[in-house]
Amino acid sequence: MKELSLHILDIAGNSTAADAALVEITVTEAAAANRLTITVKDDGRGMSAEFLAKVRDPFTTTRTTRGVGLGIPLFERAAVSCGGGLDVTSAEGGGTTVTAWFEYDHIDRQPLGDMPSTLTTLISGNPRVDFVYRHSTDGGAFTLDTRQIKGILGDAPIDTPEVIQWLGGYIAEGLGTL
Repeated sequence: MKELSLHILDIAGNSTAADAALVEITVTEAAAANRLTITVKDDGRGMSAEFLAKVRDPFTTTRTTRGVGLGIPLFERAAVSCGGGLDVTSAEGGGTTVTAWFEYDHIDRQPLGDMPSTLTTLISGNPRVDFVYRHSTDGGAFTLDTRQIKGILGDAPIDTPEVIQWLGGYIAEGLGTL
């Protein structure tokens, strides 16, 4: 994957497939500390201890349509190759948290990528799931919480093209202030 946002899309997609009702995505750009941290946390089904022990193996997957699961192994490789690492915690019935960290200024670190498109793809494809996106830098922070957006929308669905287009612009504008 060429951008970290695609890793986020993949991991958060796993969260929605695990019946998460809430997915929290946190991006922390701490340039002064030379660290970029990405966390995807969900309240989905979680993993058994046995499955968690094998989750970094690309031939471990819950999918029945193919015999490989490359999301976590590729995300880990991206992090490790940039002086970082990856941690996965999970408990059956208690959700899963995936955290990757990178040297912020590492020459091989992939760019973060198009977070507005990543988030609107997740939201439009999973309108019943709530997403909280927190993005902070040394200069500020931006938060998007679909629970608040849904509250404002009332009975209007969050996945209509007009709302998704507005959300993309809102996210881009918010990130542009950082």
